[in-house]
Amino acid sequence: MADFTYIARNTGGQCIEGVLSAGTEREAIAALSAQQLFPVEIKAAGKAPERTGSRKVKAPAMVQFYVQLAALMRSGVPLLRALEVLERQTTVPALEHTLHDIHSRITEGQSLPEAMARHPKAFDELALSMIRAGSEGGFLEESLERVAKFTDQQAEMKGRVLGAMAYPMFLSAFSVVIVTVLVVFFVPKFESLFSRLRERGELPAVTDWLLWFSNFVTSYGIFVAIAGVGIFFLVRAQLATEAGRWFLDRWRLKIPQVGAIYRNLAVSRFCRVLGTLLSGGVPIVAALKISSGSTGNKVLSKAIDNAADNITSGEALATPLMASGHFPPDIVEMIAVAEQSNTLEKVLTDIAEALEKQTWRRLDLVVRLVEPLMLLVMASAVLLIVVALLLPMLKSAMAI
Repeated sequence: MADFTYIARNTGGQCIEGVLSAGTEREAIAALSAQQLFPVEIKAAGKAPERTGSRKVKAPAMVQFYVQLAALMRSGVPLLRALEVLERQTTVPALEHTLHDIHSRITEGQSLPEAMARHPKAFDELALSMIRAGSEGGFLEESLERVAKFTDQQAEMKGRVLGAMAYPMFLSAFSVVIVTVLVVFFVPKFESLFSRLRERGELPAVTDWLLWFSNFVTSYGIFVAIAGVGIFFLVRAQLATEAGRWFLDRWRLKIPQVGAIYRNLAVSRFCRVLGTLLSGGVPIVAALKISSGSTGNKVLSKAIDNAADNITSGEALATPLMASGHFPPDIVEMIAVAEQSNTLEKVLTDIAEALEKQTWRRLDLVVRLVEPLMLLVMASAVLLIVVALLLPMLKSAMAI
């Protein structure tokens, strides 16, 4: 008998570390499985930790992998043979490395979910939970197809959000560059021209202020920029703490208009993940624990974790969600009706799709309002500079 240290996950998705005694590594894996624990890493006590070599694989490559693996297995191709085919076929080095390691571990006796769990950068908790449920329940191909569909939907949602915000962000950056160039390089050329008017006290206040601001930026702009970068990283470090994350997530939910969009996106992700997990055969408590992290918001995640605890004690899902005050009442009401009619998986997916459509409409409206607003701000800044420079010349011309 030898001692093995292990890192494993329970049915709730929590990470557990410990030590057990077993004759071989395979016996240690079997002992953990008997305790409803899914090994992530096992090594003989005293040995250096085993490196998984996990690499990040982009969503499109993962979607293609899930679809192709499901198709091959539906066609009767054995799992090991299917992994060999996909390993040779893929053009993504990170995925090729991952599939080679998974194939080797399955050959050594591990199950597909256990081998995938050693690559957390490629396979997230949702994928692992559904694949594990499909592997144990005999519907692995269907689980892989559902994971592929969900991964594709999430990637499309992320792309749409980034695409919607790209143009306003470009306008903001362009505005800052234009104004900076004018203030630093163009305005100082008029300093000597307006010096006599300043001495006689005839320089307009707006022009005097612009020249002062230009001198300040030219002389101290680099120090202000350094201080700004320092403050940015300081604030970023504070927001990375537990208290900072809570403050930021609460604040995000309270922003007028934008807060509603942010909340709807978070709730739609939660509903889609939970519905996908439940339809994949994952128990509701474990599904809630996993889906709580999909919101990306600590306030909402805490409310979902509390709901999972209440379900353990026999309470319905809708009750604690309504009590939290962070979920729209109409959404909670739909969940309550779905629980009573035993159609929770389908209703959650319908809620996610409806929320996404509603959110896209709101997001499109906000973006359409932001674009002319940014143009107006940029035009106003440039106009202010031009007027401040022309006003003294017009006064001088009128005096002549």
